[in-house]
Amino acid sequence: MRNLFHGLFPVALATALCSCAGAQSGIVPAAGIMPRGVSHAGHPSSVGNYIKHIVIIVQENHSFDNLFSTFPGADGTKTGKMSTGKTVKLKKSNLFSPRLFENSNLAFTVDYDNGKMDGWNRVYVGSKPCPKCAYAYVDPTQIAPYWTMAQQYALADHMVTTEASGSFTGHQDLIRGSTAINSTTSLIDFPSRGPWGCDAPAGATVPELLSNGNYVQNGPFPCSSAFAPSGTYSTLRDLLDAASVSWRYYTPALFNGGLAGAYWDAFDAIAPVRNGSEWKTNIVSPEKKVLNDASKGKLAGVSWVIPDGINSDHSGFGNSDKGPSWVASVVNAIGQGSDWNSTAIIVVWDDWGGWYDHVTPPQIDYAGLGFRVPMIVVSPYAKQGYVSSTQYEFGSIIKFVEEAYGLGSLGTDDRRANSIDDMFNFDAKPRAFKPIDAKYSRSFFERQPPSNVPVDTD
Repeated sequence: MRNLFHGLFPVALATALCSCAGAQSGIVPAAGIMPRGVSHAGHPSSVGNYIKHIVIIVQENHSFDNLFSTFPGADGTKTGKMSTGKTVKLKKSNLFSPRLFENSNLAFTVDYDNGKMDGWNRVYVGSKPCPKCAYAYVDPTQIAPYWTMAQQYALADHMVTTEASGSFTGHQDLIRGSTAINSTTSLIDFPSRGPWGCDAPAGATVPELLSNGNYVQNGPFPCSSAFAPSGTYSTLRDLLDAASVSWRYYTPALFNGGLAGAYWDAFDAIAPVRNGSEWKTNIVSPEKKVLNDASKGKLAGVSWVIPDGINSDHSGFGNSDKGPSWVASVVNAIGQGSDWNSTAIIVVWDDWGGWYDHVTPPQIDYAGLGFRVPMIVVSPYAKQGYVSSTQYEFGSIIKFVEEAYGLGSLGTDDRRANSIDDMFNFDAKPRAFKPIDAKYSRSFFERQPPSNVPVDTD
């Protein structure tokens, strides 16, 4: 991890960490889990009558404006605000960028600038200032599969990350909707050393953010047996297992000549999984095995699909344009398999990656919400060409899974979140699948050797 304070302009260092409103009172947590925000009652759903498989495909580090700023009908922009008061045009760019932007909680605070959304020019890129670097949008021709999916199915233009932070919390939120370990404390930012979980070396720590705004740099060891020894850090795995719903987590191998899966395997931080039998039965490596499982109609009830670093869209390494094709290959395998008519595919990016976005995220608790990221829903029941401006967060995905299988609530931020079920029309007949064209074929990824790149080490 880079020194937290090397990635920001000196003027930004004086910016206090976000100290938004703390956890609300009067919430009854489930199974000892303490939600951070206001809950609202859910509504009865018939999702489970139609959806038997949910596949969550995770990509990396892009804001909504960076990928969909010019998408017709979406809340995008081609200009950005700077802290100097100037307005600049967003520059059309390649998907691959050699620049690695800061995406910590402090970087969020600087970018957010008390809601003015003008601080991106104050954040360093690597170790040098680059005032206009973050003000860019990707050439749509280079992400054509994403645009095709959004045009044929449904796109969310107000999905925000649950935490104002980066990939570690983003991946945790996608399996449980929060990194709160009690009513006043949440894990935040990046563990000091990888792997990000129970396999981290002795002495590794993960920072904490407190409800009073204080930031604790040297928090607990990044394994749930350390930060939640009483076993209260439950994930969807607990609800799925209790309901006998199958699940799989497709990820690059944790140790395979490198550490490719060592940073994005969210379940490596979950001690009962890492130290139990499910580590061998439910954590599936390499991630490309999802292609065969999908083609053969062998999808689990819930699947997470984590990319190899070189297929992840992540800036700063790999010199790769393969992310959109990787996602298209997974979607095509599902669409052409026998599970298509009962599947919902959710494509989402884990954090904003330091790229500019113009929409001010509401601050509803001390750790978030974070900036907008894209979310595409692909399903025979997805509304065709629909752009949803409903306020979503990662807990919205958790809530949708809970609805589909009648799981009840984890009692994390899923309780306050809006479900994504409004992106579906279950009154319509399921639509036949039309393959997504892509630059790289499925066979390319089946032959592709693992990169073994230890991504997101900062």
